[in-house]
Amino acid sequence: MLKAPASPTGPAANALLFGNFVVACGVMLTAATLNDLSTNLGVSVAAAGQLISIPAVAMMLGAPLMAMAISAHDRRRLLALALLWFAVGHGLCALAPGYFSLMFLRVGTVLAAAVFTPQAGAAIGVMVAPEQRGRAVTHVFLGWSVASVLGMPLNGYIGETAGWRWAFAGVGAMAALAAFWVWRALPNGVRPAAISAAQWRGVFRHAGLMAVVMVTALSASGQFVLFAYLAPYYRQVLDASPAQVALLFLWFGLFGFLGNVWVSRHIDRFGPANLVAGSLVLMALSMALWPLAHSVGTMALVCIPWALGCFASNSAQQARLVQAAPALAPALIAMNSSAMYLGQFIGAGTGGALIATSGVAWLNGAALAGMLAALAVSLWKPTPHGSQ
Repeated sequence: MLKAPASPTGPAANALLFGNFVVACGVMLTAATLNDLSTNLGVSVAAAGQLISIPAVAMMLGAPLMAMAISAHDRRRLLALALLWFAVGHGLCALAPGYFSLMFLRVGTVLAAAVFTPQAGAAIGVMVAPEQRGRAVTHVFLGWSVASVLGMPLNGYIGETAGWRWAFAGVGAMAALAAFWVWRALPNGVRPAAISAAQWRGVFRHAGLMAVVMVTALSASGQFVLFAYLAPYYRQVLDASPAQVALLFLWFGLFGFLGNVWVSRHIDRFGPANLVAGSLVLMALSMALWPLAHSVGTMALVCIPWALGCFASNSAQQARLVQAAPALAPALIAMNSSAMYLGQFIGAGTGGALIATSGVAWLNGAALAGMLAALAVSLWKPTPHGSQ
C-alpha cells in the first residue's frame, strides 16, 4: 500500500504525463502522416483515413473491456507493460509491407493506448490527496496537449520529408523510454479499487454520468471530422508546404497546451463543468469561422479558439468524472476514453465520406453540428453525484 499521498506534479505524475505524451503522439500519428501514407501505400485520402477510424473502434471497445479485466493488477507493472506493448507495435508498424498489414498491426498496437490513458488517470487519482485530484488528473493529461505542440508537428514534418515509417519508428523508441520511466517512477501497490459488475451496471444506468460521457463522444466526433484530415486539407486547399503544415500543427499545439495549462491551474476555482462548457464554445467558434480561412495566416487565426479548447475540454471532462464519483474513477475514465475513441471513429468516418462524395466544403458544418450538440448535452446533463 502507498505510505503517503503523491504530489500532483511530482515524479510519478510527470512519468505518467510523459506516457500520455507518447500515447497521444501514437494516436495522432496517422493524422499527422496522412499525406505520405496515402501516397506511399497507393490508397485514397479517404481510405487512408480508415487507419484512424478503424483502430479507434478497437480503442473504443478495448478501454472499458480491459478496465474490467485488469482492475486487480498493480498499476506500475500494468502501465509499464502497456507502453512496452506500444513500443513494439509501432516498431512492427514501421515495417508493415502494405495497407492491410498496417491496418492489422495498427489495431493491435492502439489497444495499449486503451489501457494506458484511462488507467494512468485512475492511478494518479488514488495516489494524491482527495483535494488535489482535479489538478493531478489534468496535469497527467497535459501529455496530450504537449504531444500536439511537439509530437504532431514533428511527426507531420517527418512524414512529409522522410516518410511515415520513420515517424512510426520514432514513436516506438519514445514508448520504450516512457515504459522505463514509468517503471522507475511509480511505486508498487498502486491499485485503484476493483469495480464490481454491479458498479459497472450502475455507471451505465446513471443518466448524469452517461450524459457527461456523451459530451466527450459528441465533441470528439465534431473535432475529428476536420482534425483527421487537416494535413491533406492544408496541402490541397491552402497549398501549404511541408514546413507550413508542420508549423500549423505546431501553432495549434502551442495554443492547445496553453489552454490545458490554464484549465489545470484554475479547475478547482471554476469547476470542471463550467470549463468544459467554455471549451466547447471556443471550439464551436473556430468551426463557424472556418470558411474565412483562405490562407495559412488566416487559418492560424481561425484555429486559435479550437486549440485553446481542444485538450482543455478533455482534461476537464476527466476531472469532472473523477470528482463526480471517485470510487468509480477507473470505470468512468475508461468509459470517457472509449467515448473519445468512438467520436474519433464517427468523425473520421464522416469526414472521409464527405470528402469522397462532395469534397471538403461540408467538413466544418458537420464539425460545428457536433460541437453544438456536445455543448447542449453538457449544459443539460443532470448533476452526477453532487459534482460541479
